[in-house]
Amino acid sequence: MLEKALTGSQRYWGWIISLLILIGVGFSFYLLQFTEGLKITGMGRDVSWGFYIAQFTFLVGVAASAVMVVLPYYLHNYKAFGRITILGEFLAVGAVSMCLLFIIVDLGQPIRLFNVLLHPTPNSILFWDMIVLNGYLFLNIVIGWVVLSAERNAVSPPSWVKPLIYLSIPWAVSIHTVTAYLYCGLPGRGFWLTAILAPRFLSSAFASGPAFLIILCLIIRRLTRFDPGREQIQTLAKIVTYAIILNGFFFLCEVFTAMYSHIPEHMHHFEYLFFGLEGHGILVPWMWASVLLAVLAIILLINPATRRSESVLAVACVAVFASTWIDKGLGLISGGFIPSPLGHVTEYWPTLPEALIALGVWGVGFLILTVLYKIAVSIKEEIGA
Repeated sequence: MLEKALTGSQRYWGWIISLLILIGVGFSFYLLQFTEGLKITGMGRDVSWGFYIAQFTFLVGVAASAVMVVLPYYLHNYKAFGRITILGEFLAVGAVSMCLLFIIVDLGQPIRLFNVLLHPTPNSILFWDMIVLNGYLFLNIVIGWVVLSAERNAVSPPSWVKPLIYLSIPWAVSIHTVTAYLYCGLPGRGFWLTAILAPRFLSSAFASGPAFLIILCLIIRRLTRFDPGREQIQTLAKIVTYAIILNGFFFLCEVFTAMYSHIPEHMHHFEYLFFGLEGHGILVPWMWASVLLAVLAIILLINPATRRSESVLAVACVAVFASTWIDKGLGLISGGFIPSPLGHVTEYWPTLPEALIALGVWGVGFLILTVLYKIAVSIKEEIGA
């Protein structure tokens, strides 16, 4: 099936070349980081996790969201999702690949990655994060490829793949739960020290991931002869609606608990993010933009008339994706480090090399996603013909 990725239109190859250029730029700056060290980033003593780990955190949610199409199709026999299940699984492959790459670039020296294997520490959450991420990547590659091959040959998937499919459902929940535990297991960080962090992660994941999948489905319909289906897109839209509302409710619960309790260690993080603290507030406009985008998305999605309009739905999905990216891809990490446990405010903002390295990793993820989608869509078109 790989041969499907080697043929395509000029537009397809133009997109591939653009991604390769972006990857090349990112890799050149990664070589600079490799020789100069993490001093070329905006990170330091007070903010030791920055843009790389923030992108990792966000993309774990995008990967976990594949369960939103796998679960209805395989457990509840919702046949409509049979057209797009492979798209959700391949989206997870691309997202997890980016997650692993962001961890590598954040380590500074990638050889340090082998310390997790050479010196396993089961009482460390990082050890289990390595297990669940690599396991989820393996599950989605195997399941997606085997099921797509069976569909192409017009035969039923082999019986041994069914247990892997059922295993992937709780595994999807585990990858974002374990990621949340990385943060809420740190007692010195009041912003993350909350039992509701894992549910917040999952609700935002089940909003941003399906929203991105809807955008991809609309693009596929426009550029190819394969139609993912209006019913499928509208069902995903309802999932996004409930998830973004639930995410907003969880966030308001956090705000109420922090502000009503008047515990400084909890309040100051929210004050910094939304109002600024001690004259520092670089993230304030970003966080308010995140809130406004979420409100706009909820208004557009909760109304059936606007939700059924696919042009409006596309706007709502972009708003959901952007809102959750700002929240987790910018505010969550910095908000947890600022102020420090000693009350110091040391602002963080990614440097240009840091941002370009991150864009290079995103380029790798989109390249993987493009190749996998080209294979899947080509086979879907072949079957339809």
